[in-house]
Amino acid sequence: MNRKQTSLVIDGALEEISALEYILLGDLLDLLDEADGDAAAWKWISKVLDTLLSAMPREFELQDEGGYLEEVLEEQPNWQGQVRDLYRERCELLRKLNQLRTRMRDSQPLQKMQQIASELRDELRDWITSYIAHQRHERRIVQDAFNSDFGVGD
Repeated sequence: MNRKQTSLVIDGALEEISALEYILLGDLLDLLDEADGDAAAWKWISKVLDTLLSAMPREFELQDEGGYLEEVLEEQPNWQGQVRDLYRERCELLRKLNQLRTRMRDSQPLQKMQQIASELRDELRDWITSYIAHQRHERRIVQDAFNSDFGVGD
């Protein structure tokens, strides 16, 4: 498979994973709204987190094919610090989600879970907000890298 075909396959897989993530994040927000004392909601939250934690590493792996945000660095080599910070942030977001999932698992059964449910719900919402902001920052840096070549004409 040549480089162009490989790129198309990677782009297609990334698009599928991103669509899945989008749906899962929406489902997670809906479930968090229902999660007060509902054992079934927390069971589904757990399943959604498991699915996210299996999809995200694959997404990151695909993004890293050829180097994380390599196209940005080819256009703007001096942005290496920004790209490095985004990469670290991405790793931290995955670690934090895994940590939240572990805390949730460790707090079973439901009686114990109810003690920290409000805290977990808030932390998961904060995580979702941070993750969405991270994705927007990634998109913005890619757009800015390619748009900075177009200046105002004389």
